[in-house]
Amino acid sequence: MKFILKMLSLFDISLQLNGFPIKKAKAELDRIVNLSEEEYALFLQNKKEEIVDFHLQNNLFYQELVGNKIAPKWEDLPVLNKQNLQKPLNERLSKGFTLKNVYLNKTSGSSGTPFVFAKDKYSHALTWASNIMRFGWFRIDFNHSYQARFYGIPMDFVGYHKERLKDFLSRRFRFPVFDLSDEVLEKFLEKFKTKKFDYINGYTSSIVLFAKFLEQRNLILNEICPTLKACFVTSEMLFESDKKLLEKQFRIPIVNEYGASELDLIAFENTLGEWQINAETLFVEILDENNQVLPYGKEGRIVITSLFNKAHPFIRYDIGDIGILDEKSTLQKPILKKLIGRTNDVAILPSGKKSPGLTFYYVTKSIIEDDGNVKEFIIKQTTLDTFEIEYVSEKALTTEQIQKIKEAISIYLEPNLNFSFTRKKVLERTNRGKLKQFKSFL
Repeated sequence: MKFILKMLSLFDISLQLNGFPIKKAKAELDRIVNLSEEEYALFLQNKKEEIVDFHLQNNLFYQELVGNKIAPKWEDLPVLNKQNLQKPLNERLSKGFTLKNVYLNKTSGSSGTPFVFAKDKYSHALTWASNIMRFGWFRIDFNHSYQARFYGIPMDFVGYHKERLKDFLSRRFRFPVFDLSDEVLEKFLEKFKTKKFDYINGYTSSIVLFAKFLEQRNLILNEICPTLKACFVTSEMLFESDKKLLEKQFRIPIVNEYGASELDLIAFENTLGEWQINAETLFVEILDENNQVLPYGKEGRIVITSLFNKAHPFIRYDIGDIGILDEKSTLQKPILKKLIGRTNDVAILPSGKKSPGLTFYYVTKSIIEDDGNVKEFIIKQTTLDTFEIEYVSEKALTTEQIQKIKEAISIYLEPNLNFSFTRKKVLERTNRGKLKQFKSFL
């Protein structure tokens, strides 16, 4: 019996049993990947037309959004945003789909606008096929590779045990990230000594904190757990200095991914170190404030179309992020040059200047992390000229360090801003365990 179970692909089988046709999805993805440039251009054009036509004929929500335009041009289609989706899901589903025959989930709300969404089961199978292919670039096989998972977990009885069952079926061991004290991280370390993990996957901030814990103890993770092949970070910004720290303390490839639960993996770092856009199941555009398409190399809003989801329209969907596509991008292989942050993570300053909230984070980070004292910090804007910095550290920031931060922010942003610094034991995370690094309360 054990031999039979070993031969079976448990992960694939669990998808099939839940109604997700993973074999068919893998075959289609393989076909798309192997198209020539000319064939891909035709495929993309056909899929765009097909998904728009389907929702115009079968989805009342999308019909009302588009209005009375007859066969609208692509660039004339409305840009869908999260506010449009703030209505009951059954009012947004296409004909033939119900709450019982789709994949249901909800967004984390990290954008400030959470909502419930649906995917048809084939579309969701394609999402998994895409994940399987990309992780495979780094010799990770979901059916056999063992994952160390740094994520949150539901705390209610049913939700907790349901998630643990999914962990078992998906060959992963979960490290809950709500408490990341040294005592807990010590227990994490013991698991790496005794379990043969193949890869790490989870929230950036939690994994970085674990790397800092290892650095303090002068430990290299790959020496403790030699089976490790790669580390995949997601959901939060990965700074270059943090990537170097992870590479130094783990000594395995550090892979950056960018995704959205309602869509798919959007971009995934390939073996060349490029942030390769998922052009097999998605179509990604960069738009300006007037919804005009920007050329490669220009910064704008990331707007995404799900090419296969028939249960729910995500057509020209403004995900709420700002980014740049690399000048070397092609239709078949777009490269995300830079992910700047969320559109609602922008600080508005007294002078009227607008600056990405992560600017504060970059400036502050470069100063207060020099000696490794500060483990984590977040920045909150409470009024036009007032910011609160909360941080976790071995010892309190000195007057000199605080002065350096203020001087740097005056140079990079503008002078006469007010800051308060509060040392905390732990920082507030979302109910899923994410750390929101900048938040404006304006």
